Amino acid sequence: MKKITRRSFIKQSIAGSAAVIAAPVFAGKAAQLEIVELGITGIQTSCLAMGTGTHGGRNESNQTRMGLDNFVRMAKHAYDSGIRFFESADMYGSHTFVREALKYIPRKEITLMTKIWVRPRRRMKPPDIPRFLERACDELGTETIDIVMLHCLESENWVEEYSEHCENLIKAKEKGIIRAHGVSCHSLPALKTAVQTDWTDIVQARINHTGLHMDGEPEEVVTVLKQASKNKKGVIGMKIFGQGDMHTDTERQKSLEFVYTQNCVDAITIGFEATSQIDDAIARIQKISG
Repeated sequence: MKKITRRSFIKQSIAGSAAVIAAPVFAGKAAQLEIVELGITGIQTSCLAMGTGTHGGRNESNQTRMGLDNFVRMAKHAYDSGIRFFESADMYGSHTFVREALKYIPRKEITLMTKIWVRPRRRMKPPDIPRFLERACDELGTETIDIVMLHCLESENWVEEYSEHCENLIKAKEKGIIRAHGVSCHSLPALKTAVQTDWTDIVQARINHTGLHMDGEPEEVVTVLKQASKNKKGVIGMKIFGQGDMHTDTERQKSLEFVYTQNCVDAITIGFEATSQIDDAIARIQKISG
């Protein structure tokens, strides 16, 4: 499985396992983002995703709170800068915002991911996966969702606890409604289970160099994610900047360098709140690549 490393981050080979998207020039240098394959799903997408869930919950997030016009403007800038991966979630209320952005972004050129909350919560009924997928496709304005994740799992025994959800997602993949399924993990036991179970196509895990908002010490999480790679899972890193709590240039650069040189993730997702942050992240990634 192709993994992001310092030396392999930018390679101009279309015939090989990765291709490069050239984007508009800013800061005197063209932005380039490697296209990676997520495990053995066959999904090829940019190694950087635009997240939509910063401080998300109750059907809103910092990205949706900025308003529809500002969100669409930022999404278009992300696409123009080489980002081909867009993350959403039912809990973020971002589906319809992404749908509006897709009026200006070619659907066939991007990867769409959403997440469904399945853990028990007050005043929330257990989700019906088929109905959720029907609604999500309508809200996103698409016939197929590339990746659907069970959102924010903490239990070590989630496979047994959500077996019906897992089975329904298998059926949805067989019908072509989705292309891959997986889990977004918020505990180390849940992550370890995700790495070992055959059901998991893709895992999403919190990773940065400090352990901020993570599920264990960075070295321990890296070890688990490397095992995920060996088990042919796609790996998506999140909380790269510690849920926005890393404020200095030095902290952010160190975190990106740590993640991109550990050889344990395929792609990362960052919740941008301004176009300048997109430019900054890509410039930092370029700096790492040399």
